[in-house]
Amino acid sequence: MYLRKIEGPRSVSLPDGTIMTRADLPPAETRRWVASRKAAVVRAVNAQLMSREEALERYALSDEEFSEWETAVSVHGEVALKATALQRFRQP
Repeated sequence: MYLRKIEGPRSVSLPDGTIMTRADLPPAETRRWVASRKAAVVRAVNAQLMSREEALERYALSDEEFSEWETAVSVHGEVALKATALQRFRQP
C-alpha cells in the first residue's frame, strides 16, 4: 500500500470525539457547495487537518467567502451554512 506524502496530519480528532481524515474532505473539483461540504472544510481548518491557505487554494475560494463560512459556524452553528437559512441568520 502506498501513502502519498503530504504536509500536515493525515487525521485529527474532533472535539466531539470523531476522527476526521483527508478522505472525509470534499473533492478539489467541487463546484456545488452544500452545507455539509462547507462544514467539513471549516471543521478541517479549525482542527488543523489543513491550513486555511491550503483550503483556499484547493477549493478556489476567496478569503472573504471562507471567512463568512467560519463566522456563520461560530455564531449560529453549522445549520447557518444552508442556503435556506441565509435570510434567517443574515444581519439587517
